[in-house]
Amino acid sequence: MAKQYKSEALAAVHETAVGLAEAGVMPKRTMKVFDEMCLTPIEEMTAEKIRELRIRENASQAVFARHLNVTTSLVSQWERGEKRPRGASLKLLTLVAKNGLGAVA
Repeated sequence: MAKQYKSEALAAVHETAVGLAEAGVMPKRTMKVFDEMCLTPIEEMTAEKIRELRIRENASQAVFARHLNVTTSLVSQWERGEKRPRGASLKLLTLVAKNGLGAVA
């Protein structure tokens, strides 16, 4: 998955920092600061917010699940509050919330 940046300027700064870190010029701790500053932050998602997001995107649970590479059952569990999205799923949901379902298609 491609990295999503807050702006083009921060994308340039981050890519430069990655190069410095790979060259051993920048410590890992400093690189972590650049990651936090430049990359799209992950937002926690409530069951209601996930359902509203799916409806906003005019997608069935099955279509929504397919775009997120999860099962329809898992989307249903998220929407009922039985489970909470984590990791890559949460990042994808954050990107869909910000940029629409087409951003992960």
